[in-house]
Amino acid sequence: MGVVKFERFFRAAAGLHVDRNDIKRYTEFIDDKIYDLFVVANASAKANLRDVIEPSDLPITAGLQESIHRFEKLDEAIELQPLLDQLAARPPLLAIAEQTERRLSAIAGGLSVALAQTFIVIDPKRKNPSTAEWDVAFEIFHLLL
Repeated sequence: MGVVKFERFFRAAAGLHVDRNDIKRYTEFIDDKIYDLFVVANASAKANLRDVIEPSDLPITAGLQESIHRFEKLDEAIELQPLLDQLAARPPLLAIAEQTERRLSAIAGGLSVALAQTFIVIDPKRKNPSTAEWDVAFEIFHLLL
């Protein structure tokens, strides 16, 4: 994701000002959380005796679904290929159905919107999240996803 697009996205999603130093944190967060979703989806597909991860295998909560809808309304796009490349470097999972793969961008976008909104919950007055606030946000997501 380019710096300008990254900054514009966080401004649109939550009125936050982030900078190029935050991109690494953000991309690691998205990579980790997408992978966590796929670990659960992998188990679900196996439990249903399938060797392909279908969209219904992904543990999309009501809150994440709302964030996905907010992302789609923002009309901001994120680049999917770097995310897929990062996922490919992880331990192998089951094959991913085409419909599931098509949802990845929206899911990553929903996670991004949820992350941006989390900063507002942590400190409504702060416009530029500090390292400590990034860490708190990551811990919150780690507990939930």
